[in-house]
Amino acid sequence: MDAGNSSEPKVMWRPCKDGTTKYRLLKNRVEKKYNCCFEDYKSFHRWSCQNYSEFWEEVWTFTDVKHSQPFIKVIDKTKGIADIPEWFTGSRLNFAENLLRYDDDNIAIYSTGEGCDGIATLTFKELRQKVAVYASALGRLGVKVGDRVVGYIPNCPEAVIAMLAAASIGAIWSSTSPDFGVLGVLERFSQIQPKVIFSVNAVHYNGKVHDHIEKLEKVVEGLADIQKVIVFPFVSTGPCEIRNIKHSILLDDFYKFGLENGEIPNLTFEQLPFNHPLYIMFSSGTTGAPKCIVHSAGGTLLKHLEEHAIQSDLTRDDIMLYYSTVGWMMWNWLVSVLAVGAAIVLYDGSPIIPQPSILWDIVDHIGVTVLGTSAKWLAVMEDRDLKPGTSHKLERLRMILSTGSPLMPRSYDYVYRDIKPDLLLASITGGTDIIACFMGQTWECPVYRGEVQQMLLGCDMGTLDINGKCVLDEDGELVCFTPFPSMPVRFWNNPDGTKYKKAYFNSYPGVWAHGDHCRINSQTGGITMLGRSDGTLNPNGVRFGSSEIYHIVESFKEVQDSICVAQRKEDNSEERVVLFLKMTPGSQFNEDLVTQVKTCIRKYLTVRHVPSVILPCTDIPYTLSGKKVEVAVRQVIMGREVVQKGALANPDSLLQYHNIPELQGY
Repeated sequence: MDAGNSSEPKVMWRPCKDGTTKYRLLKNRVEKKYNCCFEDYKSFHRWSCQNYSEFWEEVWTFTDVKHSQPFIKVIDKTKGIADIPEWFTGSRLNFAENLLRYDDDNIAIYSTGEGCDGIATLTFKELRQKVAVYASALGRLGVKVGDRVVGYIPNCPEAVIAMLAAASIGAIWSSTSPDFGVLGVLERFSQIQPKVIFSVNAVHYNGKVHDHIEKLEKVVEGLADIQKVIVFPFVSTGPCEIRNIKHSILLDDFYKFGLENGEIPNLTFEQLPFNHPLYIMFSSGTTGAPKCIVHSAGGTLLKHLEEHAIQSDLTRDDIMLYYSTVGWMMWNWLVSVLAVGAAIVLYDGSPIIPQPSILWDIVDHIGVTVLGTSAKWLAVMEDRDLKPGTSHKLERLRMILSTGSPLMPRSYDYVYRDIKPDLLLASITGGTDIIACFMGQTWECPVYRGEVQQMLLGCDMGTLDINGKCVLDEDGELVCFTPFPSMPVRFWNNPDGTKYKKAYFNSYPGVWAHGDHCRINSQTGGITMLGRSDGTLNPNGVRFGSSEIYHIVESFKEVQDSICVAQRKEDNSEERVVLFLKMTPGSQFNEDLVTQVKTCIRKYLTVRHVPSVILPCTDIPYTLSGKKVEVAVRQVIMGREVVQKGALANPDSLLQYHNIPELQGY
């Protein structure tokens, strides 16, 4: 049994003090310019937060943001974070121009997936040419600055090209993956009234072909403002039949429409303010209609450049594979890697089909240097007893990134034991709300078992208790005290900003509350993630995150997965913890297991952490981006309807949580 609760976590990896990294170059530059000296990462981080205006100006210059007009002012520091200050006033730039700054024969995109024969490639030069044609065609269709262009589309080059084309002319991009149902798509896209939608005929997943035309037809019927639907045959299933889809055109015809006298047109970039909208992202929609979160071109670009260039030290020699769909913000984050001239790998389909080692096979075949995945996938790899360190070469792999949910301590053991001992394993965390990370990777600090490495530069983070007091080495609410560039510029259709302020600034006045529960280690600077705040448990007045329970329970070999929720009495006077266990195949749920689980939770946590009720389940709800949805189970067991089921990958999983006898009458 693995408690994963030591006050002195084990060091899993130590940085090399030799060599030059972009972080060190930036640090040296700042020290010289501002006549200061930083003895370690923590001291530079402290300076970057206290001097956030100067820091982000240095990032702008250091990463060579391409722009047509310089900024007049970085930020008005008389405004606090809750005032949503404007960044880099006066500047004009284009997001797509920065991602397409290279025009050469280096490979920009590798793409593959289920049902694909081999791996396709696009060079930076070819990518620019395709973007030019798409942009020309969009312009001829009447798409203008501020119009919405969307993708109901797999993780493929066409999605990247369409996004960059939209951005190049100043349109706003939003996307969702084909695994979303019609209702889930309409809940999102109907709010933003897109003019053009890109989609496909079918997709591969789990060894099967799933037709997409019928769903697309219904989505288009529900979007009154759609003027053109561009469809391409992503799966070879014969002729791509689109006659029943209004305003539809095949991608080949769209491409021809974008040519000028049969030639590739010149690629031009609309120059726009720093805060011009680039992306509309959607909240998970598990507690209400998905919020439409508007992110700026400049803020997204600058924050991603800092994370890719300075935190990750990516160069043109790097190749990043991040397993994602276009509906998850990690896709947007991955695509920004192009801005540093590195290559990206787009994989669409199941990460364990046609064989569980498929992603490791790609890592070896292409020479991937950075692999991005989820905590759940790493746990699955261990459960399946895969040992990539012996079955694969992994010669160029130097970093593994994990997000989506807290990375369990045992997964650190697995990576360094069975994958590769000398790579940087980084649990990173942030989210859709900031389209970036607050905490994550650095080559300057050790990796401690079970901890996110460090706060990222320029992110003034802390934890507050229920009374708003700053705490260390205690559970608390993750907050941010000062502005950062990738804050949303607004919520769509919320001109007075009331929904925006309610979402982030209601809990603590003048402070961004991120909705995560965590613990900051005062000695290491590392962070233990404890789950979402809406999954916070509060039995008998003791608040703790569900992840603390998961650290214990999912170390049992009999337990494949688990979900821990709060059940409140009908009069709201008391709350108890209910734990559901999904058993591994061949294992039985019984009273002996329940006793063992309770004993371990009591031993390694406290008696107050012990669930009042432990029950078996056959499935656990997850969002389409792989996040466990505790709030949905909590609503069901309390007799409330989960309205936004379109946000769930497996909505039928909720059926088993209705009318459970053991939970009645509380």
